Amino acid sequence: MRGLFLAVLALLVVAGDTSRYIPQLVFNANAILASADQKSTRDVEADHMRAAFSLLWRAALLQAREESSQEASQQSAPSAVKADASAEQLLVAALEKINAHSEKESASADSVAFPELPNNIETTEVAKQQVSQNAERNYASDAYPLDTEYWLQKLVTLDNADAAWLLYQQKGSDGTSEEFMALAAKGNVPEAQLAYAMSSQNPKKREKWLIRAAEQGYVPAQAALADWYLLHDENAKAKPLLAATASLDMQSAFKYGRLLWDDGEFNEAKKYLSEAAQLGQTQAKDALAIIERYSPTALNNIKPYNWGEEGRCLQRIQPFASTLATMTRADSFYRKFNNDDRLASLSLCVAPPVWLQKDVLKCTDSFNNRNLLGCDVTPLASIAKKRQFSHAVVVAKQGKANVQNGVMYLDIGDTYSVFVHELAHFAGFADEYPIAKSMATKLCNTQRIGDFAPPNLVIDSPNYYSPIETVARWSAIDPNTIVAKAKTCEGLALKSYKPSRRITFMEHHDSGVIPPLYLVLWQQQLEKQEAQRPISMNFFQAFHHKGNQNEAAYWLATYEAFVAKSQSK
Repeated sequence: MRGLFLAVLALLVVAGDTSRYIPQLVFNANAILASADQKSTRDVEADHMRAAFSLLWRAALLQAREESSQEASQQSAPSAVKADASAEQLLVAALEKINAHSEKESASADSVAFPELPNNIETTEVAKQQVSQNAERNYASDAYPLDTEYWLQKLVTLDNADAAWLLYQQKGSDGTSEEFMALAAKGNVPEAQLAYAMSSQNPKKREKWLIRAAEQGYVPAQAALADWYLLHDENAKAKPLLAATASLDMQSAFKYGRLLWDDGEFNEAKKYLSEAAQLGQTQAKDALAIIERYSPTALNNIKPYNWGEEGRCLQRIQPFASTLATMTRADSFYRKFNNDDRLASLSLCVAPPVWLQKDVLKCTDSFNNRNLLGCDVTPLASIAKKRQFSHAVVVAKQGKANVQNGVMYLDIGDTYSVFVHELAHFAGFADEYPIAKSMATKLCNTQRIGDFAPPNLVIDSPNYYSPIETVARWSAIDPNTIVAKAKTCEGLALKSYKPSRRITFMEHHDSGVIPPLYLVLWQQQLEKQEAQRPISMNFFQAFHHKGNQNEAAYWLATYEAFVAKSQSK
């Protein structure tokens, strides 16, 4: 009993020179914790723990007061207390150990390892007696709860960042926990800074806190900041971060290898890609396979392509990419298309992708200020003369998928289902989800829909549907066709219709079906080449805009020849 009495006495009777008493309080508390550490946690008296926490809390308060007093008097010399030990840190560490232990199964008999005693505090007789004697219950210790949240809350009142982070983790999704996360982040707890960054929807704030966490050498934050820079096309900033984490994380190794490849450091790139692949990173394995099958090729070294017998490929589609990431995606589209039994009956062909040298194509995510992915495709004209393709697919880094005059634009985030959806646009199919008002004013107009004549869409007209020929076409293919509502023109509060009650791939590319009627319509569209817009029209417009009238004239003639093929049949 004497040991516990002396511990409580040390808590209550503190006056005069705090630089003397604070280290003693810290030591006495540690002595009690060390005694507890020698026993099974089942046998540790709650009173022992309360007494130890009380001593550390009192020391922390005295430290805070002394530091505040020193700041007020503008003392520049470091506190003697700081040189001995931080009561706050020791209390947080003890609470953290108890938290970790409480998460173990109750059947565990493992002991809790508490912080080691400071080396620079002498062992006193009081401390020795606290360790050697069994304390009995004392009324003074009952004033202090044993649960960790109580003590963490008290530490938070001293702006203790580590305690705030522990409280945040304890409270989980509790609405009050956000303030603890913020306090911990501002107190330079890197885990909290990462969580604080990812909880923010403000781009500048997110980047700020990612940087602060990464600067502390916290690997998850460094990896997250690298991803942030990659997302915003700041590869030069991402590269050193990935270099720092590549040996610790297979995802970073893969991304670093990909950047090295695009920068022309091929041997180093293969090294990191191989390391990531050996650790099971599937994208790294895919990237190595691409490197084995393809290589970047100069425009004048691209060879002609054999499309097979005449009439088999009414659309000749050539994919292009210019980085390892986009080439990997382009190759996946090519391979999946050629294994897609749903589309096997269609007279369209997709060639293996061409790996262009870096910067051949100038692409942006808002080409011509339209908020859509697009590129200056005129460099592809020389390849089109050699390869005789009618349509192109350009896979770029980032931007909204779309089709413009025989060119499909996709980014590395687009899936194969997006590719198939956009492929139908090559044949004139309309979207069945609500389209933008600017497009709806053209397509959803009875006077203008005939200019587009989408095979899967009609709109209301005063007497019937428009175009009436489209409905007749549906009935000719399947007399039991049901005309169902579509969402295409909802943006203008107008009614539109499609030949299926089902949600099709033109409404939801990822979950919609391709009805048999749509496949018949698709093949009919391929055979009506005047209903298509091949890439030759795109070249004509681009060269005409640039003032190159010789090339413009060549591609206009090519377009007219393409259209004339089906008209002469």
